[in-house]
Amino acid sequence: MEIREITENKTQYLALLLLADEQESMIGRYLNRGTMYALDDGGVKAVCVVTDEGGGVLEIKNIAVRPDCQRRGYGRRLIEFVKDRYRGRFHTLQVGTGDSPLTVPFYLSCGFVRSHTLPGFFLEHYDHPIYECGKRLADMVYFQQKM
Repeated sequence: MEIREITENKTQYLALLLLADEQESMIGRYLNRGTMYALDDGGVKAVCVVTDEGGGVLEIKNIAVRPDCQRRGYGRRLIEFVKDRYRGRFHTLQVGTGDSPLTVPFYLSCGFVRSHTLPGFFLEHYDHPIYECGKRLADMVYFQQKM
């Protein structure tokens, strides 16, 4: 297994990125300013984009694992990689997600704690309704952990 930084042609991974953020224009808001990593294990299985949000906060803007490769530890491995890579340069790692029974337990199991909420984020910033597990997402929920 290898994790490598992607510095060119980031949009070649758009199909994978869209699994975690299903509106291309929203991905465009952070893709070029973010640092992207790909986890390769006999082919790219997962990707992650992180951004410097200032004040010592590093944010995971997108983390996506191929559907046929989920529940194999790839997402968790990317989070650990990011923490190791940026430890000492940032004091907080944060991630924003929908309040979903798929994603919230994953982040909690990775050591994140609920930080704050942006009410109506998905209603205001997405041009179509976002559903996960049959639930329409409205608020962006942020989770953080110390690095």
